Amino acid sequence: MAAPHCDREGFATKLGVLTATLGSAVGLGNIWKFPYMTGEHGGAAFLLIYILATLLVGLPVMISEILLGRYARSNAISTWRKVARSKAWMLVGASGVVAAFAIMAFYTDVAGWVFNYVIKASMGDLNTTDPAVAEGVFGAMVSNPWSSLAFQWGVLALVSTIIIGGVTKGIEKTTKTLMPILFVMLVVVCIRSLTLPKAGEGLAFLFSPDFSKITGEAVLMALGLAFFKLSIGMGTMMTYGSYFRQDANVPLVATRVMLADLTVSLLAGIAIFPAVFNYGFEAAAGPGLLFMTIPAVFSSMPMGQLFMVVFFVLTAIATIGAMLSLFEVPVAFFTETLKDCSRRKATILVAIGLGLCGVPATLSFGPMADVKIFGLNFFDFYDQLSSNILMPAGGLMICLFAGWLFGQEKVKECLSNNNSLHNGAVISLFLLIVRYVSPLLVLLVMLNGLGLLDLFG
Repeated sequence: MAAPHCDREGFATKLGVLTATLGSAVGLGNIWKFPYMTGEHGGAAFLLIYILATLLVGLPVMISEILLGRYARSNAISTWRKVARSKAWMLVGASGVVAAFAIMAFYTDVAGWVFNYVIKASMGDLNTTDPAVAEGVFGAMVSNPWSSLAFQWGVLALVSTIIIGGVTKGIEKTTKTLMPILFVMLVVVCIRSLTLPKAGEGLAFLFSPDFSKITGEAVLMALGLAFFKLSIGMGTMMTYGSYFRQDANVPLVATRVMLADLTVSLLAGIAIFPAVFNYGFEAAAGPGLLFMTIPAVFSSMPMGQLFMVVFFVLTAIATIGAMLSLFEVPVAFFTETLKDCSRRKATILVAIGLGLCGVPATLSFGPMADVKIFGLNFFDFYDQLSSNILMPAGGLMICLFAGWLFGQEKVKECLSNNNSLHNGAVISLFLLIVRYVSPLLVLLVMLNGLGLLDLFG
């Protein structure tokens, strides 16, 4: 079924479609969150559960979002006005915009830490083999309000400059350049890590499953990670979907993005775990693995400072693609709904809003550490609001709408590009999963995140 006509900018090439969508999915979730969660939950067994979660939740929700966005050719809120009979569905889009905004409010803070660490690594400030010393460096950084705010606002300025360039000359051009660089740099670090004497122990941890490590909690953590890593439930894939070419094979593109995203995560694991095991550090170091343990690991290597710089540069690159997609969600909304609001004006408006909303998150580790909302500091509140409430709720509603209300015939026509693609079996499998499997799993994630379904306490 042909999408409603809309004269708006979109991705110019098939490669641009792939790299921009991949840039949205690849971020700190791959380089930071995946390794530490894999380390905490037993390695290879967790990896297998995560792959299943990606297939049963991440991929179907991604396809659904892109499908609806391309059909409506509009932003994350207006899409619902075009595809749904009831205006109440626009609340789903609004929750996506709010989720993207909330994530950016703290994500830009973490991105600022990464860029700060690029400089620190280059200057030799992270050359220590003592994780306690590395922890002290990290603590001093995050508790310094002016330095943290300067890096956060610097990140906002960088992303704003790219967004102002537009969909084709800004987002597409940037991601087509950065994504190949990220892959190459990650492979370089992997090769160095694999040459270490005890690299085999790290690879065994990552690829030889111990099924006794599989717990119900690990299953739900893997489901939640799949949601976070693929940028679903926050309007990003719907917004990017609205820029897709009409001849794009949505299921194929989404599958390629999922596989490439998984590849980046595995490469990050290969880069980290052999080094961690070789030098006797803890794989289950938790969220501090990237900023506290990794500097000590690289400092133990010959030419460690060089590879540490490379590692944090590639991490910085990974943050940019994800931030572009998050930033584009509210920018697209303001550009298309506010009268006489150019892309430049919308970008500046969003940047100012994020700069102000991000201040409490940044100061959560310093002057505002004791200020709480529902018992959480602002950084954790933004994270909980987006990750445990808005994203799963949005994903659940997207599954229900795409699977039950949009219409099976519409789904088939849209995903087959008006029957020009012979992918009927793929579409049938997608409908089966998105109607019966994905909603149940997403609901479990959401209820567990809200503390309403305590399966393990």
